[in-house]
Amino acid sequence: MSVHPFPNSARLAGPPRLAADAALFLDFDGTLAEIAPTPDAVSLPPGMLDQLAATVDRLQGRVALLSGRPIAVLAALVPLDGLAMAGVHGLELRRADGRLEVPSPHPGLQAARVALSGIIEREPRLLLEDKGLSIGLHYRDAPWLGAHATQLVSRLAHCHGLEVQTGKMVLELRTPGADKGDALTALMAEAPFAGHRPIFVGDDDTDEAAFRAAVAHGGHGIRVGGPGAETAASYRLADVDAVFRWLGG
Repeated sequence: MSVHPFPNSARLAGPPRLAADAALFLDFDGTLAEIAPTPDAVSLPPGMLDQLAATVDRLQGRVALLSGRPIAVLAALVPLDGLAMAGVHGLELRRADGRLEVPSPHPGLQAARVALSGIIEREPRLLLEDKGLSIGLHYRDAPWLGAHATQLVSRLAHCHGLEVQTGKMVLELRTPGADKGDALTALMAEAPFAGHRPIFVGDDDTDEAAFRAAVAHGGHGIRVGGPGAETAASYRLADVDAVFRWLGG
């Protein structure tokens, strides 16, 4: 499925109001919470948890989080009982009935972990985020190392049979498998999401698979943020504050 022929997301219009019969899927970092210098420094802004709880009630439970974070971390950041979640970009899945599906880590991750740890020792401005099923290499504090980090991660992925997941100032070596689009599709096949129109809200290239999946199921995507790459999303919200207002609209 092709993306919209816009040179950047700035040309996307604002979304319509959230319909009462929608099935809502949300990214976390950059969508519900501002991106911080380190992953551990991120938290929901004031009022967002209450807004999410109200949205869950309004949509009769048809809300799920699809994040790059592990589900255990995501559940601690968003402590709402019974909320469906996908973690590590779709590799982990917690269904609405509480069933948890987590694959085994790819054996090549350990060799990649050792190699990346050595890089961090020589360049402490890089940050390693170990998610179990994937390893993220953040270069937010050293953007000039982005090209070098890309070459390194690509080489490790090729050598050890891993996939590369790109994001905002981060490169991730991940266990091959499901993505956010697959997670959305799996949840749409069962209650309470089945039979409703999906909306996915996300801010990054990691969310494009979920935008495409939402469109395939008769819904649409909403990209958060300013100008960026081409996108399969149909609408745009400017920032986390705009997402908050839209949820309450």
